[in-house]
Amino acid sequence: MTDASQSMTPKSSIGRYAPIAAIAVFAIIGAFALRDYLSFDALRDNREALIAFRDNNFVLTILGFVGIYILIVTFSLPGATIATLTGGFLFGTFFGAAVNVTAATLGATLIFLAAQFGLGDKLKARMETSAGMVARIKKGLDENQWSMLFFIRLVPAVPFFVANLLPAFLGVPLRRFVISTFIGIIPGSLVYSSVGAGLGEVFERGENPNLGVIFEPHILLPILGLCALSVLPVVIKALSGKKDLSK
Repeated sequence: MTDASQSMTPKSSIGRYAPIAAIAVFAIIGAFALRDYLSFDALRDNREALIAFRDNNFVLTILGFVGIYILIVTFSLPGATIATLTGGFLFGTFFGAAVNVTAATLGATLIFLAAQFGLGDKLKARMETSAGMVARIKKGLDENQWSMLFFIRLVPAVPFFVANLLPAFLGVPLRRFVISTFIGIIPGSLVYSSVGAGLGEVFERGENPNLGVIFEPHILLPILGLCALSVLPVVIKALSGKKDLSK
């Protein structure tokens, strides 16, 4: 290796880690600096100004909202749930859900690309050259990527940032990640957008929204049903003997 290539290697490595490092730094700073601004109280106190701005600048409101939502997701800032509620509050249940899903998918894609660029290739290469159980697990994930991607999006208990980073580290193709993210977050987004659409009445009563509504049986059970459908191909393969990770 020449001196020139040796001197360029550290810079190249730093450049690869820079995006994910920047996201981590902004996430830490944002967790402390923005928690009072991205909150339900902030939405309640500024609701009239937001509605007035939306009525006078509808397209600009959509663009601004999408931009802020993308930043929240990309940098894993606090307030993703509040942002989803705000989308429903400003734009209604269905249009608000469409805006929320689009913005969340774009933000998730950015953090996915940053993680994949910085660490994904190295981790994927290590898993592909590994033997034993690691190799069998990697093979199982490759065979059932669609099912597992939809599963981690649909399960309410899986943190959103985890569902963004894990596929990047496992070498999931970008197209597959984007499609599964967009479709997989629709049910949850519809639920919270619906809650957001009803915030006007909640504000009038001086109450707080029921953010645990997604865990109520009439909502949770259908989502769990979708989760079961997403992993059904994995179960069928296991039962039919086409996939065996124990050997």
